[in-house]
Amino acid sequence: MFTGIVEEMGRLKAREGSAQGATLVIAARKVLEDLKIGDSIAVNGVCLTVTSFDRSSFTAQVMPETLRKTNLELLAPGQPVNLERALALGDRLGGHLVSGHVDGTGTLSWRRPEGNAVIIFIQTPAELLRYIIPKGSVAVDGVSLTVAFVDGKGFSVSLIPHTAALTTLGQKQPGEMVNIETDLIGKYVEKLLQPYRSGEGPVGEKITMAMLRENGFLDS
Repeated sequence: MFTGIVEEMGRLKAREGSAQGATLVIAARKVLEDLKIGDSIAVNGVCLTVTSFDRSSFTAQVMPETLRKTNLELLAPGQPVNLERALALGDRLGGHLVSGHVDGTGTLSWRRPEGNAVIIFIQTPAELLRYIIPKGSVAVDGVSLTVAFVDGKGFSVSLIPHTAALTTLGQKQPGEMVNIETDLIGKYVEKLLQPYRSGEGPVGEKITMAMLRENGFLDS
């Protein structure tokens, strides 16, 4: 589990493999502190398991499903990546609950300055956009952000100077792909409510306005 508060930008040092699976070697500093084999590190928001490390880098393996669902397939040696170690019990939750299980990708459509911030708009597939709401939380390339605006094509977020300077989002340009992880709680709520939509919930009830009113969720 992560928070979406990026600890540092690392760089892809080397990669081996193909669409059938890859091994990434990532140069880093801060996330190597107290690191152990088997630990989890979010790389551009993707939870990867450390298989080896030295004083300047760590190695992780990426399976085909992860390559299909994320932008890790597009990484070339020398490119920067956002890095965050797994959350420790007792840490402050500065961002939001992020699992590191990316739902899919979007495309940065445009960016423009607004005061001391930069607004970016991300074109997003409909199957992901359904979970993104104004003022809700979303992880973009592993960065916890607040959604500013949503329409039928995508959503916008605003980057403060600190976020732009310390994450890859400050360097992203229109046309580039980003990883998206939608709100964890929203997906579970939808899953739990699915039986009610088909009338297969407890006592065969569907969620209707009348049912909510009868059970005290709405005023009479």
